Amino acid sequence: MSEDVRLVAWVRGRVQGVGFRWFTRAKALEIGGLSGFALNLADGRVQVVAEGSRERCDGLLDWLQDGDTPGHVDGVTEIWDTPRGDYDGFGIR
Repeated sequence: MSEDVRLVAWVRGRVQGVGFRWFTRAKALEIGGLSGFALNLADGRVQVVAEGSRERCDGLLDWLQDGDTPGHVDGVTEIWDTPRGDYDGFGIR
């Protein structure tokens, strides 16, 4: 069984005002087994935090980087960490 991880990703581009957070939540729910959130940042980026198996988090990251996302993604910066277990489901903030 895959070890659980924490993915924190910052998505750059035209990702605010286009439903990006809603679609990110929908994709996380479609993948299943993920908890976390998507949050608009003041600088125009969207921060995505996801906890779950490495395979599922990789699936969400692949979608953020290359998927059929709303708006336009110029790039994604990510870090990996140990899960904290702070989230119940996947939300929009």
